[in-house]
Amino acid sequence: MRAIDLQRALKVSAAAALLAAGGSLHAQNAPPTPPPATAQQPSPDKPVIAPTNQGGVIRRSFDIVSTDVIVRDNKGQFIADLGKNDFEVYEDGVKQDVISFILTHGGRVYNSTPAPAAPMMEGIILPPSRPTNDAAGRIWMIFVDDLHMDFQNTGRIKDLFKQISSELVHEGDMFGIVSTGPSSIAIDLTYDRKRLTEAYDKISGAGLKPNEILDTPVGAEGPSEVRYRAHVAFDTAYNIMKTLESVHNRRKAFVYMSNGYDFDPFADTRKKQADEKWKAMNPNSGNSDSGDGSNNTDASDTNPFMQNGNEFSFADLANELSELTREANRANASIYTIDPRGLVGMPDLDQNVDMMDFQNYVRTSQDSLRVLAEQTGGFATINQNDFKKALKRIDAETSDYYVLGYYSSNPDPTQRKRKVEIKVVNRTNLDMRYRTEYTLKPTKAPSAKALTGSKK
Repeated sequence: MRAIDLQRALKVSAAAALLAAGGSLHAQNAPPTPPPATAQQPSPDKPVIAPTNQGGVIRRSFDIVSTDVIVRDNKGQFIADLGKNDFEVYEDGVKQDVISFILTHGGRVYNSTPAPAAPMMEGIILPPSRPTNDAAGRIWMIFVDDLHMDFQNTGRIKDLFKQISSELVHEGDMFGIVSTGPSSIAIDLTYDRKRLTEAYDKISGAGLKPNEILDTPVGAEGPSEVRYRAHVAFDTAYNIMKTLESVHNRRKAFVYMSNGYDFDPFADTRKKQADEKWKAMNPNSGNSDSGDGSNNTDASDTNPFMQNGNEFSFADLANELSELTREANRANASIYTIDPRGLVGMPDLDQNVDMMDFQNYVRTSQDSLRVLAEQTGGFATINQNDFKKALKRIDAETSDYYVLGYYSSNPDPTQRKRKVEIKVVNRTNLDMRYRTEYTLKPTKAPSAKALTGSKK
């Protein structure tokens, strides 16, 4: 979110142009002014250098940091009479100047103060910004993770999708729909509500059944198919978030439909089955009689390749979830996760899964959805069959909000993780919801040659 080079600026411009189906995105799409003949040409992976008598000046520009803020009183009512001067924003304890301010109330935009041009370092040459043509409505990204939804729940999934279409997506809202699996849904951001029906007809669950998980090959990190499917889902969502970074001053809600994730599902059941197979293949490695009437199990009784297990599954899952939530916060997109299973009971009778194992699997998968939502300013809809109530809450949160923007004046550019605190002056007993942190993208350090402007 800070110090982008020329290549990234051009990529952001191209992504914004693709997204602007209704001409509503702020993008820099005008061609840059050609540099003078004496200036060094920028390399795709290096900062732009302007030679001077003292060596060189690195040309840099800064992205605006924007965050959504929902302010309610102690009765839960949205407070819509606040102005830009009523907010104070602190980043790592350093007060920031709020330079852009937007109030959206009832889905309509009021008191819009657009952000001024970004501060520039010496020698910077940037293309002019294109003014927005339409700032109305919201942006919805409906993420259908059919790789992690049961086929037997396809009817329930379609029902949920129909409710999302009617309760959340209103006239004037821009929406896109993407699936991760065989449903093959890929609808770019559009205002055309007919595309919702097109997606509805394609949706179908394609998740693994418990028996299929138990039968899948096990690698060094656990069931390989389970990991692969999760990586596909995370990678798809991550790339969407990167594209949404180019959208400014609009509320971006990411509706995430999935059963959740567990990198080591049914661990005890899988170990028990593996041990039974090992004993069947090694009948002579059975119990040894100690002579005192007790049987001592020999170490060779147990499959040695199942001893270590998938010890780091929780850490790996937490790491991948954190990468996705960090990118969502950089894009200022709130994730609202919905588990279409609703209230989860016991496994089906034809599924040979231990009851405790199944409960642990459900709990871990639901916890993963909680993390995605709570770390990005949204909330998780799990363990409930009344989806309409949850959808109304999502609709309310995306209809009434403020968007504050600032250019960070944080004195420590090496501090990648930034803590954000927002206050309302002269008001008490307020319930405020906003992102409390964001993380900068890692950047390549410029080479010595780039910094000096020297040639071979």
